[in-house]
Amino acid sequence: MPQGRPQGVQLTILLIAILALALIGLYFGRRRALGTAGTNLSKLHSMPSYHGWYVALWCGIPSGIVLVVWLVIQGPVLEALLLSYLGPQVAGQSDAMIGLLLNDVRNLASGDVVSRDVDPALQAAADRYASMKSTAGAAVLAIGLALGGAGFGWAWRRISPGLRARNKVERVVNIVLILSSCVAIVTTIGIVLSVLFESIRFFSIIPFWDFLFGLKWSPQTAIRADQVGSTGAFGAIPLFTGTLMITLIAMLVALPVGLFAAIYMAEFASPRFRNVVKPILEILAGVPTVVYGFFAALVVAPTIRGIGESIGLDVASESALAAGIVMGIMIIPFISSLSDDAIVAVPNALREGSLAMGATRSETVVKVILPAALHGIVAACLLAVSRAIGETMIVVMAAGLAANLTANPLDAVTTVTVQIVTLLVGDQEFDSAKTLAAFALGLMLFVVTLALNVFALHIARKYREQYD
Repeated sequence: MPQGRPQGVQLTILLIAILALALIGLYFGRRRALGTAGTNLSKLHSMPSYHGWYVALWCGIPSGIVLVVWLVIQGPVLEALLLSYLGPQVAGQSDAMIGLLLNDVRNLASGDVVSRDVDPALQAAADRYASMKSTAGAAVLAIGLALGGAGFGWAWRRISPGLRARNKVERVVNIVLILSSCVAIVTTIGIVLSVLFESIRFFSIIPFWDFLFGLKWSPQTAIRADQVGSTGAFGAIPLFTGTLMITLIAMLVALPVGLFAAIYMAEFASPRFRNVVKPILEILAGVPTVVYGFFAALVVAPTIRGIGESIGLDVASESALAAGIVMGIMIIPFISSLSDDAIVAVPNALREGSLAMGATRSETVVKVILPAALHGIVAACLLAVSRAIGETMIVVMAAGLAANLTANPLDAVTTVTVQIVTLLVGDQEFDSAKTLAAFALGLMLFVVTLALNVFALHIARKYREQYD
């Protein structure tokens, strides 16, 4: 029977107890505030609900901190205690062997499969580990409940008419909001650094200029010195041209259709028609990309090939044109919905002023509405471009994996994202140029997306200042 569950049960009990204490604190804190104020609530500096939240926070925060700290440090702490228990059994062994032994002990303690025969020594170590884990969980439960109860008692006694509960609660909320915003920043920094460091390793093997301007992409390399294999070619120009071609075709499909749909729904359609059509159009954004891929592979690509052969053109079974058309259909909702919102947000005073000056409805749309909403339309288009650049499934199923350097949309091509997936599929050695190339491609995608976002912000600020 698994032995690792008691600690999980204890931590779950602690989490439920924290929530229960917080709710109890919320109720009794508010009740005590009403009791101290009597019938004259104006004596209270803050509303009774703020006093309740003040007690609830003092119940939950200390216990929550204990729980989070333990979840962070439990692995290293239990591992150090286990190593001290094993003692002579791990003396003189390599780090890899010690890690394998510790993994077997943890797996045996939790009832999972181990990589060796279970002997009495291993069973004793697993029992010891399960006992330490259970004891630590009980200690964390006791400490958390004690701190929660102490916080409740301390905060409850402080409730008084002069307590600035609102200020204290809002300060805590402000700290929580700041920490939440920092999560996005820290995550972005972590992503950038992880990609950057691996890309630097790749460029130490393959010269940067050969990667950026090379005309041949064939990342297959020999893994061992005695193995026959390709030396690899890492010129990324075929990937960049394939990505650009498919994105361009997608935008040629999505931009006019999406923009015209947005103009019609915002300026010409009746409210009833708009309320029916706009949700239907936005359903396209919720269709999984693999469904678009099936549609491209089974319907669009064969149709394009049949039409091309009927007029004497040589069309590949997988082509950039098929992938681009279906990808354009997929991103129509991004352009139409966001452009519609930008057009609707244009003040009616501009419309009425244009019509009052004698302009027609169409002239008002072209010369007044669209320039005023240009920042939103540009942002929608750049979002659609970013979505097209990052698409993988449609390209895999409709355009293929061939890294061809061609300007013919009827040929098979591949994109950066498809190659990233291809390079990282299966067991990989992260010291080879083949695997590290995926990070270099990811870095290029990040740089391109960043440049598009900066350009979108520049356009938005420029035209917002002009028309506000």
